[in-house]
Amino acid sequence: MAEGVKILWIDDEVDLLNVHIIFLERKGYLVKTATNAQDAFDILQQEKFDIIFLDENMPGITGLDALPHLTEYAPHTPIIMVTKSEDEAVMDEAIGSQVADYLIKPVKPQQILLAIKKNVFQKDLVTEKTGTKFREEFSKLSNEINSATDWQDWITIYRKLTHWTLLLDEIQDQVMLSILDSLKLEAQRLFSKYIKNNYQNWISGDHPPMVYHILQDQLIPILKQGDETVFLIVIDNLRYDHWRELRSIIHNKVEKIEEQLIFSILPTATQYARNALFAGLMPLDIKRYYPQYWKDDNDEGNKNDYEQNLFDELLKRNNLQLKFTFNKIFNDIQGQKIVSNIKNLMTNRLNVIVYNFIDMLSHAKTNVQMVKELAKDETSYRSVVKSWFSHSSIYQLFERLSQYNATVIITTDHGAVRVKNPIKVIGDRQTTTNIRYKQGRNLNYPEKKVFAVPKPEKIGLPKSNIVNTYIFALENDFFVYPNNYHQFVNYYKDSFQHGGVSLEEMLIPFVKIKTQ
Repeated sequence: MAEGVKILWIDDEVDLLNVHIIFLERKGYLVKTATNAQDAFDILQQEKFDIIFLDENMPGITGLDALPHLTEYAPHTPIIMVTKSEDEAVMDEAIGSQVADYLIKPVKPQQILLAIKKNVFQKDLVTEKTGTKFREEFSKLSNEINSATDWQDWITIYRKLTHWTLLLDEIQDQVMLSILDSLKLEAQRLFSKYIKNNYQNWISGDHPPMVYHILQDQLIPILKQGDETVFLIVIDNLRYDHWRELRSIIHNKVEKIEEQLIFSILPTATQYARNALFAGLMPLDIKRYYPQYWKDDNDEGNKNDYEQNLFDELLKRNNLQLKFTFNKIFNDIQGQKIVSNIKNLMTNRLNVIVYNFIDMLSHAKTNVQMVKELAKDETSYRSVVKSWFSHSSIYQLFERLSQYNATVIITTDHGAVRVKNPIKVIGDRQTTTNIRYKQGRNLNYPEKKVFAVPKPEKIGLPKSNIVNTYIFALENDFFVYPNNYHQFVNYYKDSFQHGGVSLEEMLIPFVKIKTQ
């Protein structure tokens, strides 16, 4: 590993470094020395090095004075400051100048070796170690996927798959990522089979934590017991892997984070899942008890215009009369207004905020060429979401909330899956257009390729016609009509869609955060 690695050591007492130099050369490192900063600048104009050791206390141009010039000549080379000083101010200045490490004399050869490994070989060592761990875990995880029997098993499996996805993404081990993809495909297949066999029983009997009753179970008790301000933040289309990226950004801004995975409902689409979230009811019951707030797929108008009304009804059913706000954020200007109004929001018992960016991004990924290129695969999709969050008004909201005592709940209504495999479906003009689920009469489809529900009321869904079947796409499939088949396949393939049955769509985060 050391072969060919070049070290530049800048120290006016270079003769005292012979022990270290001999030690490193015996390990296979190439070491070049400079007794002053100016000589080092001249060397760096001629040669490239993998790491630089810099003495802090040199006559003439000191180590600290030399730092800006060294970073100019070698902007990507880690610099290790070596000094006799234990003065905290010197440490702060060196670290503030972005040195990679800081060693106090006298240093031992093993300390030097550790600094090299950490700053030159860390990525290689992490890659090797991560790959070894994944190979050890592969068989175990494969067995867990093939022996999963209940919803708890699938939550555990999805957590592990997401964990390894993020780790292998970071080191960009394409071989391991390919192996992981094969695991995911098998997991998707067996998860879809599990949902087909069990989903109807969930609606009529025992069920896992689901989006349509999670606020009743988790938010209502908080509102009844405490008196602190609560923020309910719903990020439309927030997948679990996206949440893990967001968590890495905000974890040092808050006091405590508790997360769990819950199940969305079918269809995993905003019209159904988000109305169910705020109403605390399945769509069939929303239409039954609050018909004025429900619109069927083929009805005109926005299907989510009445979320606040449905949420208000949920509070009334729990005898809660409290001051709350309800805001939907579609752009940064609206988000900035929330941030600037934080002091007033803290006087409310509850503030509900719905952020629509990720859902808008997934639709733009289908329709806008530039976004298609920016979010061309799973990795880049996560990267765009993380970049948005880092610079968004919602992150600024967390920065402001960290100054107050508040409880924050983050959740979503559904996730999204990257679709790849077209499935031909034939229907009449009344058939709905969503490509991950459809409802209509006289649907013609390959039975083994879909989850078909001829009696929607059995899974808590309303009928819009006398005879009305719902079908849901499984795994990475999407529905396409035979007309203009190839055109629509090319248009939708590799886009991120929701409405059907997949781990990414159905298993969604529900997070409780204490800001102080």
